[in-house]
Amino acid sequence: MNWTKTFLLMGTLTALLVLIGKWVAGTNGMILFLGLAGVMNFVSYWYSDKIVLKMYGAQPITETDSPQLYGMVERLTQQAGLPMPKLYLMNTDMPNAFATGRNPDHAAVAVTSGLMRILDRDEVEGVIAHELAHVKNRDILIGTIAATMAGAIMMIANWARFAAIFGGMSSDDDDGGSNILVVLIVSIVAAFAAFLVQMAISRSREFQADRTGAEITGHPLGLANALLKLERGNQLIQAEPVPATAHMFIINPLKGMFSTHPSTEDRVARLQMMAQEMPAY
Repeated sequence: MNWTKTFLLMGTLTALLVLIGKWVAGTNGMILFLGLAGVMNFVSYWYSDKIVLKMYGAQPITETDSPQLYGMVERLTQQAGLPMPKLYLMNTDMPNAFATGRNPDHAAVAVTSGLMRILDRDEVEGVIAHELAHVKNRDILIGTIAATMAGAIMMIANWARFAAIFGGMSSDDDDGGSNILVVLIVSIVAAFAAFLVQMAISRSREFQADRTGAEITGHPLGLANALLKLERGNQLIQAEPVPATAHMFIINPLKGMFSTHPSTEDRVARLQMMAQEMPAY
């Protein structure tokens, strides 16, 4: 199912690029942007995880660097039936985490220094298990591709608006648009549509990752408590994440209309209900 969604996503974002190309420079623009989309699809599949990690200056964590964290992840991956992912640390006060990679054999889990400071062991375990659930459920490829491609489309759309304002566009045929107003509208819609694609991906998969993560640990309240702390922490810390990657984090660091996650209250309520169904813990 996720393979189908991944190809659908790549096709949708490719179509958005071609649409921008048409209104930027007509037929020639469509051909140019179709080629660009092909390059982006290739790069996003093979290198999107490295791109996202580099965006946040994430540094690898070895067993020597943090034996407790490494040991925890190693134990959880065994419980989940997964290979050991690479671990990364993002040096930021924003308390958060995400998983990335194209499949379980090429997965990475990144946590922030802010998260490690405010969560206790059970809570960190809940967060790690949630991210491993994304790996197990094969959410990571589609989420990472969405981040890199939507980010690129937003950048190209911004360029299109800039070029339109300063008269840097022309069409090579009658069916291409050199109309500045049309170009502005299409580029804005394309950027917003790329964001909507991200929103469509994230909401249901977060509920499922919460549930799978709680099943891995056997302790739903550890994750529930972590979510509450992370929500408060992200409200207090004025971080500036890359908007195109916001859907990847366990708690969306963007507020208001830019939220791509279910409400934390709903997630916590489901985990608390799950805990009541597991009286043995």
